[in-house]
Amino acid sequence: MKILTVIGTRPEAIKLAPVLGELSRRAERAGVQSRICVTGQHRQMLDQVLGVFRIVPDVDLNLMQDVQSPSQIAARVLLRLEPVLEAERPDWVILQGDTTTVMASAIAANHQKVRVAHVEAGLRTGDRGRPFPEEMNRLVADAVSDWHFAPTERARQNLLREGVDGKSIRVTGNTVVDAVGEVAAQPCPPAVSALLEPDTRLVLLTAHRRESYGAPLAGICRAVRQLVVLHDDIRVVYPVHLNPNVWKPVHDALRDVPHVKLIPPADYVTLVHLMRHSALILTDSGGIQEEAPSLGVPVLVLRDVTERPEAVEAGVARVVGTEPGRIVTEAGRLLGDPAAHAAMRCARSPFGDGRASQRIIDALLSGDCGEFVEAG
Repeated sequence: MKILTVIGTRPEAIKLAPVLGELSRRAERAGVQSRICVTGQHRQMLDQVLGVFRIVPDVDLNLMQDVQSPSQIAARVLLRLEPVLEAERPDWVILQGDTTTVMASAIAANHQKVRVAHVEAGLRTGDRGRPFPEEMNRLVADAVSDWHFAPTERARQNLLREGVDGKSIRVTGNTVVDAVGEVAAQPCPPAVSALLEPDTRLVLLTAHRRESYGAPLAGICRAVRQLVVLHDDIRVVYPVHLNPNVWKPVHDALRDVPHVKLIPPADYVTLVHLMRHSALILTDSGGIQEEAPSLGVPVLVLRDVTERPEAVEAGVARVVGTEPGRIVTEAGRLLGDPAAHAAMRCARSPFGDGRASQRIIDALLSGDCGEFVEAG
């Protein structure tokens, strides 16, 4: 058996790193050849994670361009991945999540009649525009996948409602729990220690999604300005995405605000340890909604909808949108009420036990998923 894993972005690399590690440990004994292709949809941030997890690509398409649109990324992935699939002739392509790399790679594999294993299948908001383009990307990827590795029972039910054969679905937990556990066990980086001040509480902020551009991001920044005035013992740390749609307006709004520290995008080890030391996280990130509960940190989701409602139902996250007044109210409640904060901090994460990667490789090596089935 030959397995080709395709990775485009930092979140994909984080969540596939434990899968690749498990596959590497078992490949020789199982007679499996593992190959890795990166598209470079992200470049600098992707390379950081590859280094952290010692992932060495066999093929690097290096597709990153400045200010690239989803259509441009998809077109380049389709064109450049086709000859890789023809040369490698894998039995399986492993993909993770909902990026444009994932959607285009799933289509390219389908065109070559290669079976697709989709890690983190079945996430849904029910709104194709939120998040954009991720909701549409995962719908397409699931439509052409042969194995659907759902992180939760809710994700499995989403797939079943869409007519996916239940025999192709495995509920595995989320592989990010496996990755976070590995990184959190490492020593705290000096860069994180330098940001921690005595008698203060750290609030970690991340906001970078396309639907946050413009007015929503401006609202988030206004909320932060109010929070540091109302709660003078907090220190907000914001690793700012390099995209000019994020970098410029955030620096214009917050660079001179006391108790707000704007830093470049953090490598994954730094980010995990920032989360570990945070009293509260404000984020529009999907991955952090899964990572923070595993570390016992309350999360306020800076979006109007989430494809991870399990976190909200478990009491470890709350969706607050981007309206400044609501952000300030909800954050203030957690910062000012120890009982409310403790209730969210102690709630149980719904995203698994850290053995998702083992279950995924067990399924792939079992050989019981059948032959390629052409979509449609």
